[in-house]
Amino acid sequence: MCLIVTIIMFVLAIQNLIQAHWIVGGVQFIIAFGFFILLLKNIQKARCDREGSCDNACMLIAWIRKFFPKKNH
Repeated sequence: MCLIVTIIMFVLAIQNLIQAHWIVGGVQFIIAFGFFILLLKNIQKARCDREGSCDNACMLIAWIRKFFPKKNH
């Protein structure tokens, strides 16, 4: 599902950017990038489950978390 949505949103983003619809194309590109990140996370999780070792399964998500630190209340 993530692969299909990623491809569709990426194609729509390119079409809108070619037609100079910058805001719509940018939003669609951000959505495609988000689904691409989810797709990579799912692939890493599947490899982790298959191999039985989860040492670096969240490497991409940990990289993104550096930009959004969790605040302790």
